[in-house]
Amino acid sequence: MQNPKIIIITGASSGIGAALALYYAGAGIALGLTGRDAARLGAVANACQRKGASVEARVISVTDRARMAEWIAAFHARHGQLDLVIANAGISGGTGGAPTVGEDPDQVRNLFATNVDGVLNTVEPVLPIMAAQKVGQIAIMSSLASFGPWPGAPAYGATKAAVRLYGEALAGSVRNKGIEVSVICPGFVRSNMTAVNDYPMPFLMDADRAAARIAAGLAAGRVRVAFPWPAYLIAGALGLLPPGLSTRFLAKLPKKPQSQQS
Repeated sequence: MQNPKIIIITGASSGIGAALALYYAGAGIALGLTGRDAARLGAVANACQRKGASVEARVISVTDRARMAEWIAAFHARHGQLDLVIANAGISGGTGGAPTVGEDPDQVRNLFATNVDGVLNTVEPVLPIMAAQKVGQIAIMSSLASFGPWPGAPAYGATKAAVRLYGEALAGSVRNKGIEVSVICPGFVRSNMTAVNDYPMPFLMDADRAAARIAAGLAAGRVRVAFPWPAYLIAGALGLLPPGLSTRFLAKLPKKPQSQQS
């Protein structure tokens, strides 16, 4: 969507979410921002207000289905429109240092609750609103990790694959309602999530640069916004390999540390 004015961004207290909030902030822009860290979210909201935006910040976990639906409905009622909703909130974690075989069971469930259910809890209340408007755009945060079986982060990769396929299928399902759906697949971006990684991260980019790439892709109406292109090509190629071959190769790569960073 070109020039959205009324925007919701989840997971806006740091990383890509914060960078997107600051990218879109300006005079005449109304931002609805959510996050779990009140201090960091408040700092982002204040920075957006200094750029001229009207900001409503709420400390809400996207895992809370009822509160998300209530807040989205109230935000829409106050502004009368939803132009762009970015389901960005997410956590990460891997098998590095895990004391159990495979991945910690609680971490697995937390990843699915936030990265999958959290997306559904953001998107589902928005669909009837945008259908009634006959216009609007939904963006879902996936990852280049969604294209391959990563033994170092099985649940994280699975959650990102789930929301990528959901979003890309949804794009075809709701297009005739005037709703655009875009799925964002970034590579390594400097954030709290990547700060815990103790291994090389090829093509690592700053969050503000990633936000600009994302905003350009959304403005162009792309169903898939994947970057940087060298990492996208590599991830796509690995995803085309037979699983027996790709998992053997990927198992040799460093494992993502156990973590719940957002």
